Amino acid sequence: MNFQLISCAKRVQNSELAIKTESKQQLEIKTGAENTGLYLDLLKGKNVAIVANQTSVLSVLQRTEVAPDIMGSKKVTHHLVDYLFSYNNINVKKVFAPEHGFRGKADAAEHIKDGIDNKTGLPILSLHGKSKKPSQQQLSGIDIVVFDIQDVGARFYTYISTLHYVMEACAEAGIPVIVLDRPNPNGQYVDGPVLEMEHSSFVGKHPVPVVYGMTIGEYGQMINGEKWLKNGIQCDLKVIPLKNYTHNSEYSLAIRPSPNLPNDKSINLYPSLGFFEGTIINAGRGTEFQFQRYGASFFPKSDFNYTPKANFGAKYPKEKGKLCYGVDLSNAKKLSSINLEWLIDAYQKTPKTEKFFGNTFTIHAGNTKLQQQIEEGLSAKEIQETWKKDLEGFKLIREQYLIYD
Repeated sequence: MNFQLISCAKRVQNSELAIKTESKQQLEIKTGAENTGLYLDLLKGKNVAIVANQTSVLSVLQRTEVAPDIMGSKKVTHHLVDYLFSYNNINVKKVFAPEHGFRGKADAAEHIKDGIDNKTGLPILSLHGKSKKPSQQQLSGIDIVVFDIQDVGARFYTYISTLHYVMEACAEAGIPVIVLDRPNPNGQYVDGPVLEMEHSSFVGKHPVPVVYGMTIGEYGQMINGEKWLKNGIQCDLKVIPLKNYTHNSEYSLAIRPSPNLPNDKSINLYPSLGFFEGTIINAGRGTEFQFQRYGASFFPKSDFNYTPKANFGAKYPKEKGKLCYGVDLSNAKKLSSINLEWLIDAYQKTPKTEKFFGNTFTIHAGNTKLQQQIEEGLSAKEIQETWKKDLEGFKLIREQYLIYD
Protein backbone atom coordinates (compact mmCIF):
# COMPACT_ATOMS: atom_id res chain seq x y z
CA MET A 1 0.00 0.00 0.00
CA ASN A 2 1.58 3.23 -1.13
CA PHE A 3 -0.27 5.55 1.26
CA GLN A 4 0.74 9.17 0.66
CA LEU A 5 -0.08 11.83 3.24
CA ILE A 6 0.82 15.50 3.08
CA SER A 7 1.07 16.30 6.79
CA CYS A 8 0.90 19.67 8.49
CA ALA A 9 4.71 19.52 8.73
CA LYS A 10 4.85 19.64 4.95
CA ARG A 11 2.25 22.28 4.26
CA VAL A 12 2.35 23.85 0.86
CA GLN A 13 4.07 27.22 0.89
CA ASN A 14 2.17 29.68 -1.27
CA SER A 15 5.25 30.68 -3.21
CA GLU A 16 8.74 29.24 -3.28
CA LEU A 17 9.42 30.00 0.38
CA ALA A 18 8.74 33.12 2.40
CA ILE A 19 6.08 35.31 0.82
CA LYS A 20 4.04 37.12 3.43
CA THR A 21 0.38 36.27 3.86
CA GLU A 22 -0.66 39.69 2.55
CA SER A 23 1.24 39.05 -0.67
CA LYS A 24 -0.25 35.58 -1.03
CA GLN A 25 -3.74 37.02 -1.03
CA GLN A 26 -2.89 39.15 -4.06
CA LEU A 27 -1.74 36.19 -6.16
CA GLU A 28 -4.21 34.33 -8.31
CA ILE A 29 -5.24 31.01 -6.82
CA LYS A 30 -4.31 28.08 -8.99
CA THR A 31 -6.42 24.94 -8.59
CA GLY A 32 -5.00 21.45 -8.40
CA ALA A 33 -6.38 20.77 -11.88
CA GLU A 34 -4.35 23.71 -13.20
CA ASN A 35 -1.22 22.39 -11.52
CA THR A 36 -0.79 20.07 -14.51
CA GLY A 37 2.94 19.52 -14.11
CA LEU A 38 2.28 17.50 -10.96
CA TYR A 39 -0.13 14.94 -12.40
CA LEU A 40 -0.14 14.64 -16.21
CA ASP A 41 2.91 12.35 -16.24
CA LEU A 42 1.23 10.14 -13.64
CA LEU A 43 -1.64 9.50 -16.07
CA LYS A 44 0.28 8.78 -19.26
CA GLY A 45 0.02 5.18 -20.38
CA LYS A 46 -2.66 4.46 -17.77
CA ASN A 47 -6.32 3.56 -18.04
CA VAL A 48 -7.98 6.48 -16.24
CA ALA A 49 -11.40 6.99 -14.66
CA ILE A 50 -12.46 10.51 -13.68
CA VAL A 51 -14.93 11.56 -10.97
CA ALA A 52 -16.20 14.91 -12.20
CA ASN A 53 -19.10 17.29 -12.70
CA GLN A 54 -19.69 20.72 -14.21
CA THR A 55 -17.19 22.35 -11.82
CA SER A 56 -14.28 20.23 -13.07
CA VAL A 57 -12.71 22.92 -15.24
CA LEU A 58 -9.25 24.41 -15.61
CA SER A 59 -7.79 27.45 -17.34
CA VAL A 60 -4.52 26.90 -19.17
CA LEU A 61 -2.30 29.01 -21.37
CA GLN A 62 -2.72 28.06 -25.01
CA ARG A 63 -0.55 29.29 -27.87
CA THR A 64 -2.43 31.25 -30.52
CA GLU A 65 -1.52 32.73 -33.87
CA VAL A 66 -1.73 36.51 -33.59
CA ALA A 67 -0.44 37.01 -37.12
CA PRO A 68 1.07 34.62 -39.72
CA ASP A 69 4.54 35.11 -38.26
CA ILE A 70 3.67 35.95 -34.65
CA MET A 71 2.61 33.55 -31.91
CA GLY A 72 0.97 34.64 -28.69
CA SER A 73 -0.84 32.94 -25.84
CA LYS A 74 -4.15 33.27 -24.02
CA LYS A 75 -5.92 31.53 -21.19
CA VAL A 76 -8.46 28.98 -22.35
CA THR A 77 -10.93 27.16 -20.08
CA HIS A 78 -11.50 23.45 -20.63
CA HIS A 79 -13.48 20.81 -18.83
CA LEU A 80 -11.03 18.40 -17.22
CA VAL A 81 -12.42 15.43 -19.15
CA ASP A 82 -12.03 17.26 -22.47
CA TYR A 83 -8.58 18.53 -21.50
CA LEU A 84 -7.23 15.07 -20.66
CA PHE A 85 -9.08 13.09 -23.32
CA SER A 86 -8.94 15.42 -26.32
CA TYR A 87 -5.88 17.61 -25.74
CA ASN A 88 -3.42 15.36 -23.94
CA ASN A 89 -4.32 11.92 -25.31
CA ILE A 90 -4.80 10.51 -21.83
CA ASN A 91 -6.56 7.17 -22.02
CA VAL A 92 -9.75 8.16 -20.19
CA LYS A 93 -12.01 5.12 -20.02
CA LYS A 94 -15.05 6.35 -18.09
CA VAL A 95 -16.47 9.16 -15.98
CA PHE A 96 -18.22 8.80 -12.62
CA ALA A 97 -20.87 11.45 -11.86
CA PRO A 98 -21.95 12.54 -8.33
CA GLU A 99 -25.26 13.97 -7.08
CA HIS A 100 -26.78 16.40 -9.62
CA GLY A 101 -25.07 14.53 -12.49
CA PHE A 102 -22.12 15.12 -14.79
CA ARG A 103 -23.48 18.44 -16.08
CA GLY A 104 -24.99 19.41 -12.71
CA LYS A 105 -28.64 19.83 -13.72
CA ALA A 106 -30.48 17.33 -11.53
CA ASP A 107 -32.46 18.13 -8.38
CA ALA A 108 -31.03 17.35 -4.96
CA ALA A 109 -31.47 13.64 -4.08
CA GLU A 110 -32.73 12.88 -7.61
CA HIS A 111 -31.46 9.56 -8.92
CA ILE A 112 -28.99 9.97 -11.78
CA LYS A 113 -28.96 7.48 -14.63
CA ASP A 114 -25.94 6.09 -16.42
CA GLY A 115 -25.38 7.46 -19.91
CA ILE A 116 -22.95 8.57 -22.59
CA ASP A 117 -21.21 11.94 -22.78
CA ASN A 118 -22.26 13.50 -26.07
CA LYS A 119 -18.98 15.37 -26.52
CA THR A 120 -16.45 12.59 -25.93
CA GLY A 121 -18.55 9.44 -26.25
CA LEU A 122 -17.29 8.30 -22.85
CA PRO A 123 -19.57 6.25 -20.59
CA ILE A 124 -21.00 8.22 -17.64
CA LEU A 125 -21.57 6.07 -14.56
CA SER A 126 -23.80 7.45 -11.82
CA LEU A 127 -22.72 7.57 -8.19
CA HIS A 128 -26.13 8.85 -7.18
CA GLY A 129 -28.47 6.21 -8.53
CA LYS A 130 -28.68 2.51 -7.74
CA SER A 131 -25.33 2.75 -5.99
CA LYS A 132 -23.27 5.54 -4.47
CA LYS A 133 -20.06 3.53 -4.56
CA PRO A 134 -18.19 2.38 -7.69
CA SER A 135 -18.45 -1.37 -8.09
CA GLN A 136 -15.41 -3.56 -8.51
CA GLN A 137 -16.73 -4.44 -11.96
CA GLN A 138 -16.87 -0.74 -12.91
CA LEU A 139 -13.27 -0.34 -11.74
CA SER A 140 -12.03 -3.40 -13.59
CA GLY A 141 -9.22 -2.48 -15.99
CA ILE A 142 -8.76 0.98 -14.43
CA ASP A 143 -5.22 1.86 -13.33
CA ILE A 144 -5.88 5.19 -11.62
CA VAL A 145 -8.85 7.39 -10.61
CA VAL A 146 -8.82 11.20 -10.73
CA PHE A 147 -11.27 13.06 -8.45
CA ASP A 148 -12.00 16.71 -9.25
CA ILE A 149 -15.18 18.22 -7.77
CA GLN A 150 -15.78 21.61 -6.15
CA ASP A 151 -16.91 21.31 -2.53
CA VAL A 152 -18.48 24.09 -0.42
CA GLY A 153 -17.32 22.99 3.02
CA ALA A 154 -20.61 21.87 4.63
CA ARG A 155 -20.97 18.36 6.05
CA PHE A 156 -24.39 17.76 4.50
CA TYR A 157 -23.13 18.63 1.01
CA THR A 158 -22.74 15.15 -0.44
CA TYR A 159 -19.59 15.44 -2.56
CA ILE A 160 -17.41 14.50 0.42
CA SER A 161 -19.50 11.34 0.87
CA THR A 162 -18.89 10.55 -2.80
CA LEU A 163 -15.16 11.03 -2.17
CA HIS A 164 -15.40 8.57 0.74
CA TYR A 165 -17.00 5.87 -1.41
CA VAL A 166 -14.59 6.41 -4.30
CA MET A 167 -11.61 6.10 -1.96
CA GLU A 168 -13.12 3.02 -0.33
CA ALA A 169 -13.82 1.24 -3.62
CA CYS A 170 -10.36 2.09 -4.94
CA ALA A 171 -8.68 0.94 -1.74
CA GLU A 172 -10.48 -2.39 -2.03
CA ALA A 173 -9.36 -2.70 -5.68
CA GLY A 174 -5.79 -1.52 -5.04
CA ILE A 175 -6.24 1.47 -7.36
CA PRO A 176 -4.59 4.82 -6.50
CA VAL A 177 -6.66 8.00 -6.32
CA ILE A 178 -5.50 11.48 -7.28
CA VAL A 179 -7.52 14.37 -5.82
CA LEU A 180 -7.13 17.64 -7.71
CA ASP A 181 -7.64 20.08 -4.87
CA ARG A 182 -9.96 23.08 -4.98
CA PRO A 183 -10.52 26.00 -2.56
CA ASN A 184 -13.18 25.79 0.12
CA PRO A 185 -15.32 28.96 -0.04
CA ASN A 186 -16.29 28.31 3.60
CA GLY A 187 -12.78 27.30 4.61
CA GLN A 188 -12.10 30.17 7.00
CA TYR A 189 -13.95 28.78 10.03
CA VAL A 190 -14.99 25.62 11.88
CA ASP A 191 -18.42 25.46 13.54
CA GLY A 192 -21.55 23.46 14.21
CA PRO A 193 -22.48 20.25 16.00
CA VAL A 194 -20.11 17.32 15.44
CA LEU A 195 -21.91 14.35 13.91
CA GLU A 196 -22.58 11.38 16.18
CA MET A 197 -21.80 8.21 14.23
CA GLU A 198 -25.14 6.54 14.97
CA HIS A 199 -26.62 9.22 12.69
CA SER A 200 -24.16 8.66 9.86
CA SER A 201 -25.71 8.81 6.37
CA PHE A 202 -24.94 10.00 2.85
CA VAL A 203 -25.62 13.58 4.05
CA GLY A 204 -23.01 13.16 6.77
CA LYS A 205 -20.73 10.14 7.06
CA HIS A 206 -18.03 11.25 9.48
CA PRO A 207 -17.66 12.68 13.02
CA VAL A 208 -17.03 16.22 11.83
CA PRO A 209 -18.86 19.52 12.47
CA VAL A 210 -21.22 21.04 9.91
CA VAL A 211 -18.44 23.43 8.84
CA TYR A 212 -15.05 21.68 8.90
CA GLY A 213 -12.77 24.32 7.37
CA MET A 214 -10.81 22.03 5.03
CA THR A 215 -10.35 21.73 1.29
CA ILE A 216 -11.59 18.52 -0.28
CA GLY A 217 -7.99 17.31 -0.60
CA GLU A 218 -7.32 17.90 3.08
CA TYR A 219 -10.61 16.20 3.89
CA GLY A 220 -9.60 13.15 1.84
CA GLN A 221 -6.38 12.92 3.82
CA MET A 222 -8.41 12.98 7.04
CA ILE A 223 -10.70 10.19 5.80
CA ASN A 224 -7.59 8.13 5.12
CA GLY A 225 -5.58 9.03 8.19
CA GLU A 226 -8.46 8.50 10.62
CA LYS A 227 -9.23 5.14 8.95
CA TRP A 228 -12.87 6.02 8.33
CA LEU A 229 -13.11 3.75 5.30
CA LYS A 230 -14.72 0.33 5.81
CA ASN A 231 -12.65 -2.01 7.96
CA GLY A 232 -10.06 0.74 8.44
CA ILE A 233 -8.64 0.20 4.97
CA GLN A 234 -6.54 3.05 3.54
CA CYS A 235 -6.43 4.38 0.00
CA ASP A 236 -3.30 5.09 -2.04
CA LEU A 237 -4.09 8.80 -2.12
CA LYS A 238 -2.23 11.70 -3.70
CA VAL A 239 -3.45 15.30 -3.41
CA ILE A 240 -2.43 17.76 -6.10
CA PRO A 241 -2.31 21.00 -4.10
CA LEU A 242 -3.51 24.51 -4.77
CA LYS A 243 -1.12 27.38 -5.30
CA ASN A 244 -1.43 30.78 -3.60
CA TYR A 245 -4.19 29.62 -1.26
CA THR A 246 -4.74 29.97 2.49
CA HIS A 247 -7.85 29.17 4.47
CA ASN A 248 -8.57 32.88 4.66
CA SER A 249 -8.38 33.38 0.91
CA GLU A 250 -11.39 34.94 -0.76
CA TYR A 251 -12.59 32.67 -3.54
CA SER A 252 -15.59 33.20 -5.78
CA LEU A 253 -16.95 30.19 -7.66
CA ALA A 254 -17.35 30.89 -11.37
CA ILE A 255 -19.63 27.85 -11.82
CA ARG A 256 -22.47 26.99 -9.46
CA PRO A 257 -21.45 23.75 -7.71
CA SER A 258 -25.05 22.53 -7.70
CA PRO A 259 -28.34 23.91 -9.07
CA ASN A 260 -29.46 25.53 -5.82
CA LEU A 261 -26.21 27.27 -4.91
CA PRO A 262 -26.17 30.01 -7.56
CA ASN A 263 -23.72 32.52 -6.07
CA ASP A 264 -21.31 33.44 -3.27
CA LYS A 265 -24.11 34.62 -0.97
CA SER A 266 -26.02 31.33 -1.10
CA ILE A 267 -22.78 29.37 -0.57
CA ASN A 268 -21.90 31.45 2.48
CA LEU A 269 -25.40 31.08 3.98
CA TYR A 270 -25.77 27.40 3.09
CA PRO A 271 -24.21 25.92 6.27
CA SER A 272 -26.76 27.87 8.33
CA LEU A 273 -29.82 27.49 6.08
CA GLY A 274 -29.05 23.89 5.15
CA PHE A 275 -30.74 22.84 8.40
CA PHE A 276 -34.06 23.89 6.80
CA GLU A 277 -33.74 20.91 4.44
CA GLY A 278 -34.87 18.76 7.36
CA THR A 279 -37.92 20.94 8.14
CA ILE A 280 -41.18 21.94 6.44
CA ILE A 281 -39.82 25.45 5.74
CA ASN A 282 -38.90 26.66 2.25
CA ALA A 283 -35.31 27.98 2.08
CA GLY A 284 -35.55 29.65 -1.31
CA ARG A 285 -35.82 26.59 -3.55
CA GLY A 286 -38.17 27.38 -6.39
CA THR A 287 -36.90 30.97 -6.58
CA GLU A 288 -33.74 32.63 -7.91
CA PHE A 289 -32.59 33.25 -4.33
CA GLN A 290 -31.93 29.72 -3.11
CA PHE A 291 -30.52 29.63 0.44
CA GLN A 292 -30.85 33.42 0.65
CA ARG A 293 -34.33 33.50 2.18
CA TYR A 294 -36.71 31.36 4.16
CA GLY A 295 -40.46 31.40 4.56
CA ALA A 296 -43.77 29.56 4.64
CA SER A 297 -47.40 30.17 3.77
CA PHE A 298 -48.34 29.79 7.45
CA PHE A 299 -45.88 32.39 8.77
CA PRO A 300 -47.37 35.67 10.05
CA LYS A 301 -47.93 38.18 7.23
CA SER A 302 -45.01 40.52 6.63
CA ASP A 303 -43.70 42.99 4.04
CA PHE A 304 -41.48 40.31 2.48
CA ASN A 305 -43.13 37.51 0.54
CA TYR A 306 -42.49 35.20 -2.40
CA THR A 307 -44.06 32.26 -4.22
CA PRO A 308 -41.91 29.17 -4.91
CA LYS A 309 -42.35 27.71 -8.39
CA ALA A 310 -40.83 24.75 -10.21
CA ASN A 311 -37.53 25.80 -11.74
CA PHE A 312 -34.01 24.68 -12.63
CA GLY A 313 -32.96 22.30 -9.87
CA ALA A 314 -36.27 22.35 -7.99
CA LYS A 315 -39.15 20.56 -9.69
CA TYR A 316 -41.10 20.21 -6.45
CA PRO A 317 -40.04 22.94 -4.01
CA LYS A 318 -41.67 23.11 -0.59
CA GLU A 319 -44.75 25.38 -0.59
CA LYS A 320 -44.88 25.23 -4.39
CA GLY A 321 -47.36 27.79 -5.74
CA LYS A 322 -48.15 29.22 -2.29
CA LEU A 323 -47.56 32.78 -1.16
CA CYS A 324 -44.86 32.57 1.51
CA TYR A 325 -44.06 35.20 4.11
CA GLY A 326 -40.59 35.18 5.52
CA VAL A 327 -37.13 36.72 5.81
CA ASP A 328 -34.92 38.05 3.02
CA LEU A 329 -31.21 37.36 3.62
CA SER A 330 -29.86 38.39 0.23
CA ASN A 331 -28.15 41.41 1.82
CA ALA A 332 -27.06 39.69 5.03
CA LYS A 333 -23.50 40.22 6.22
CA LYS A 334 -20.99 37.53 5.36
CA LEU A 335 -20.96 34.81 8.02
CA SER A 336 -17.90 33.42 9.75
CA SER A 337 -19.92 31.18 12.04
CA ILE A 338 -23.19 29.27 11.88
CA ASN A 339 -26.31 31.34 12.56
CA LEU A 340 -29.06 29.44 14.41
CA GLU A 341 -31.24 32.51 14.96
CA TRP A 342 -33.04 31.96 11.65
CA LEU A 343 -33.86 28.31 12.40
CA ILE A 344 -35.18 29.23 15.84
CA ASP A 345 -37.15 32.15 14.38
CA ALA A 346 -38.81 29.85 11.82
CA TYR A 347 -39.69 27.32 14.54
CA GLN A 348 -41.29 30.03 16.67
CA LYS A 349 -43.32 31.32 13.70
CA THR A 350 -44.73 27.86 12.92
CA PRO A 351 -48.23 27.46 14.45
CA LYS A 352 -48.03 23.68 14.78
CA THR A 353 -44.44 23.25 15.96
CA GLU A 354 -44.85 19.47 16.25
CA LYS A 355 -44.84 19.38 12.43
CA PHE A 356 -41.80 21.65 12.01
CA PHE A 357 -39.08 18.97 12.01
CA GLY A 358 -39.06 16.37 9.26
CA ASN A 359 -37.61 12.87 9.17
CA THR A 360 -34.26 14.05 7.84
CA PHE A 361 -33.56 16.80 10.37
CA THR A 362 -31.57 14.47 12.60
CA ILE A 363 -29.20 13.41 9.82
CA HIS A 364 -28.71 17.03 8.77
CA ALA A 365 -27.95 18.04 12.35
CA GLY A 366 -25.92 14.89 13.00
CA ASN A 367 -27.60 14.35 16.35
CA THR A 368 -30.97 14.35 18.08
CA LYS A 369 -29.92 17.07 20.55
CA LEU A 370 -30.32 20.08 18.25
CA GLN A 371 -34.03 19.40 17.70
CA GLN A 372 -34.53 18.82 21.43
CA GLN A 373 -32.68 22.02 22.30
CA ILE A 374 -34.83 24.10 19.96
CA GLU A 375 -38.03 22.48 21.24
CA GLU A 376 -36.92 23.22 24.82
CA GLY A 377 -36.50 26.91 23.98
CA LEU A 378 -32.72 27.22 24.29
CA SER A 379 -31.21 30.31 22.68
CA ALA A 380 -28.77 30.13 19.80
CA LYS A 381 -25.94 31.12 22.12
CA GLU A 382 -26.84 28.44 24.66
CA ILE A 383 -26.95 25.78 21.95
CA GLN A 384 -23.62 26.83 20.48
CA GLU A 385 -21.99 26.62 23.91
CA THR A 386 -22.77 22.88 23.91
CA TRP A 387 -20.70 22.43 20.72
CA LYS A 388 -17.45 23.83 22.12
CA LYS A 389 -15.85 20.70 23.61
CA ASP A 390 -16.45 18.59 20.50
CA LEU A 391 -15.22 21.39 18.23
CA GLU A 392 -11.98 21.68 20.20
CA GLY A 393 -11.42 17.93 19.82
CA PHE A 394 -12.13 18.04 16.10
CA LYS A 395 -9.72 20.93 15.54
CA LEU A 396 -6.89 18.85 17.00
CA ILE A 397 -7.66 16.07 14.51
CA ARG A 398 -8.08 18.53 11.64
CA GLU A 399 -4.68 20.13 12.31
CA GLN A 400 -2.89 16.89 11.36
CA TYR A 401 -4.22 16.94 7.80
CA LEU A 402 -4.02 20.59 6.80
CA ILE A 403 -1.97 21.37 3.70
CA TYR A 404 -2.45 25.15 3.77
CA ASP A 405 -2.03 27.89 6.38
